[in-house]
Amino acid sequence: MKMSNVARAAMAALIGAAVAGTAHAEIKNYEFQLVQPTIKAGADRIVTVRLVDKTSGKAVPDAVIFASRLDMTPDGMQEMATKVTPMPGTEPGTYRFKATFGMAGRWQLSLGAKVQGETGTVENKLVVTAEK
Repeated sequence: MKMSNVARAAMAALIGAAVAGTAHAEIKNYEFQLVQPTIKAGADRIVTVRLVDKTSGKAVPDAVIFASRLDMTPDGMQEMATKVTPMPGTEPGTYRFKATFGMAGRWQLSLGAKVQGETGTVENKLVVTAEK
């Protein structure tokens, strides 16, 4: 049986649409956002971030955070770093970290994460302001 060019084009379009419909979002479509951009300086403070799919605006649960760093790079003191301890999230798509903000100023929270079903790494640098 012969297939016309129009039929071939239609079939190719249907196959392309089916493949595109099952494809995942690109890793660049994900970002971390601070839930609260300011925090009180001191020990054992909790910073909460939300991982968001920018195309849908929905929070992304169950990501694997494998890298975190908190330092004062925004204020030119990258050597002023502090330990970051992951904590359980309070709702799906939120990720919490406990840290000591030794002084007031701008702190950079650097995060790296894997999103389930996606290739690549979500990497963001967020600025948290610690106040007296």
